[in-house]
Amino acid sequence: MDLRLNGKTALVCASSKGLGRACAHSLAREGVHVTMLARGREALEAAAQEIRAEVAATGAIITTVSCDITTPEGRALALAACPAPDILVTNAGGPKPGDFRDWSREDWIAAVDANMLTPIELIKATVDGMIARRFGRIVNITSSAVRAPIDILGLSNGARSGLTGFVAGLARKTVAHNVTINNLLPGPFETDRLRATASGAAQESGRSVDEILAERRKLNPAGRFGDPAEFGDACAYLCSAQAGFITGQNLLMDGGAYPGTF
Repeated sequence: MDLRLNGKTALVCASSKGLGRACAHSLAREGVHVTMLARGREALEAAAQEIRAEVAATGAIITTVSCDITTPEGRALALAACPAPDILVTNAGGPKPGDFRDWSREDWIAAVDANMLTPIELIKATVDGMIARRFGRIVNITSSAVRAPIDILGLSNGARSGLTGFVAGLARKTVAHNVTINNLLPGPFETDRLRATASGAAQESGRSVDEILAERRKLNPAGRFGDPAEFGDACAYLCSAQAGFITGQNLLMDGGAYPGTF
């Protein structure tokens, strides 16, 4: 399917690795000019070089900006490089796991800042331009924990749920201008984040990380973890011209782990 995105521009946060990188790759494969953001310059440049080589035939231009998107200075750098994106993919590393009794006010503020307020600031900076151009696609990478909270991920549960509530209201106001806002909720995907949470569980249980991961794969109805490429392609579809009637939705990608009907 031609997603009719050739020549569009995209700003993709935290895209040097994992799910953000997969989204950048899938969009670039459709001919989208992608500005990739991440804090680590070396990993970011390596990812950009790989994507450039893989999508060279599309004519997509890949630009990189090394910055901390959770700061005003970082957002200014990102928007200077891509001031009028047609597509915005927000993403930030999840807050640390643990027991809520151990978290300080500073921990909560950092989580809300990264996983709620930063996406809102980026939406605020770009949505009016999208409305004026009558095309915009905003995709927030959140977490399956928004639908099925995970006890040790309370910081993420709280901050990302706040973003979800905000989007639910705004998405109904922008869609009349062909600007959609949706959330992608990843479950267990093969990423560094998944391995980090497994490492914590391994330390607590005295088992190896590989044992923990094997057990989690077996417990998932799909019998495996997700491939980041699957996630990237779902993001690209939500950004497509054909997805203009989808807004304010939370697309859960977890291999069927969530047991509910709704």
